[in-house]
Amino acid sequence: MKKVTCEIEGGTHVEVTASRLVIAGWAGRDSAEVEHHIRELEAIGVRRPSAVPLFYEVSSGLLTTSTSIEVIGGHSSGEVEAVLIQTEADGLLVGIGSDHTDRKVESYDVTVSKQMCAKPLGRMLWRYSEVAAHWDALVARSWRIDEAGERIRYQEGTLARLLPPEPLIRLAFGATSMVPETVLFCGTQPVLGPLTPAHAYELELHDPVLDRSLRHRYSVDPLAHTE
Repeated sequence: MKKVTCEIEGGTHVEVTASRLVIAGWAGRDSAEVEHHIRELEAIGVRRPSAVPLFYEVSSGLLTTSTSIEVIGGHSSGEVEAVLIQTEADGLLVGIGSDHTDRKVESYDVTVSKQMCAKPLGRMLWRYSEVAAHWDALVARSWRIDEAGERIRYQEGTLARLLPPEPLIRLAFGATSMVPETVLFCGTQPVLGPLTPAHAYELELHDPVLDRSLRHRYSVDPLAHTE
């Protein structure tokens, strides 16, 4: 179990408790885009999935709101994702996160790779009820930041590209809703160019209807290691 302190937009502080942390993979609606992402990963040696979508349950202790994470080596990269958080007191909440993944390990075992890196989550959250009616219009973006501080657009797309929350929850949990203390990363957007490690990543979930955004930035700090 992991607890992180967050804030619901509007000023309500909430302690998010995560007993289950689940990552959705290959969760696109369009089969051609899913195939594109599979080929992106095949290009770096990742085996094709046995089915789509797939769901990976990882340690809830990986969830973090820190602005930095530590990784092994220089071969990991982030993936911007909308995050669904089921709470006891405040219902279903929405956040912005990154399924940061070790690409070297992913080349031989995707499940293990999902366990290798912390999963950043922005501190600010929305109530799902406020965005449910225009979920498809939300835009997920990320930027990679190099050591010189240059900010380069890395991913961008609307959530209309991905499975909506209701069918995603049914596929992941075999139910119409998540039980409290469950966190679900909902799938990522295509990369604009090759998968690329970076000194830091910036994430945004933009709501064009209510004209607001969730944002998070985190640095990636490689640990000293020997081969």
